[in-house]
Amino acid sequence: MGRDELTWETLDSETDYTCPGFDVVRDDVRLPDGTETEFHYVSEPHSVVILAFTEDGDVVVIREWRQAVDRINYGLPAGGLEADDTDILAAARRELSEETGYEAGAVERMATYEPANGLFDSVFHYVVARGCTPTATRDLDYNESITVETESFETLRNKALAGELKDGRSALAVLQYALQLDD
Repeated sequence: MGRDELTWETLDSETDYTCPGFDVVRDDVRLPDGTETEFHYVSEPHSVVILAFTEDGDVVVIREWRQAVDRINYGLPAGGLEADDTDILAAARRELSEETGYEAGAVERMATYEPANGLFDSVFHYVVARGCTPTATRDLDYNESITVETESFETLRNKALAGELKDGRSALAVLQYALQLDD
């Protein structure tokens, strides 16, 4: 199959900056019209976002400081995959346990999205966890400030619809799940 007329050709790629959590990458590219230029983007590991339901049907939510927006973020537990993670569902179980202390009875994949593929190579794997109970010991990273609570799914859905659930990862998970309920 031939190259699409919109495809850019990557001539060289180099990491300009590395820090904990992400890299800034510079690609030397040739555009379809032959122009050669640079393109920068943020590269980070894939992540899991967990819509975790307790045995009572409420959703496990977290409040976490987010320095980039200078406020406490309200949303779903999520975390980056580690280099040796090959099983998305196992990684989701681990992240749920580490961040919240909840363990899932069952975990299933919901969807995978590239949330900002014009600037990031991020991939978010969304999972639904059911039968979650607070039986694990939390194991937060050194730079995580998190509290855990539960909320009804209806309240989360309403917050997402009203634009009050500011965390885009969480809003997408809640709305995706709500749409599946409507089917």
